[in-house]
Amino acid sequence: MKADQKVEAPAGGGSKKLIIIIVAAVLLLGGAGGGAAWFFMHGKADAEEHDDAPKKKKSKKAVKPEYVPVEPFTVNLQPGEDGADQYLQIAFTLQVGGVEEATAVKDNMAKVRSRMLLLLSSKHATEINTPAGKIQLAKEIVAQLREPFEDRGAQQEIEDVLFTSFIIQ
Repeated sequence: MKADQKVEAPAGGGSKKLIIIIVAAVLLLGGAGGGAAWFFMHGKADAEEHDDAPKKKKSKKAVKPEYVPVEPFTVNLQPGEDGADQYLQIAFTLQVGGVEEATAVKDNMAKVRSRMLLLLSSKHATEINTPAGKIQLAKEIVAQLREPFEDRGAQQEIEDVLFTSFIIQ
């Protein structure tokens, strides 16, 4: 029996190694398959999130945008390096998300104008006399006017500012 055990022991040891290799390969393939499944499902979820954003924009675009003109006004700009007084005469039109937004902006025109006077009077002529400066100013106007008109109110859907008159003296 000792001879049989010695003969079977190496054969059993070899089959144990084979079983360990097979189990390790199965675990490795299972882990790789699970990782691949997670990667593709996670990538699909990200793509769906990115796809949802354009769908929302498309649904907003389906609603015809409304335009609300803001009557021209004049503000004092911050003094330049030479200390001279400078003025900005500006008129613009707001592009809003729909009829309800247009009505809200019109009903709160005093707040719109006040916010614009405060924003514009803090500017230097050198900041806003270039095309890039005007684009930046339009972004700041949009940010100011998106803020709720009422405490704890909803933000306005101000989409763009379209300058109709822009004169610095």
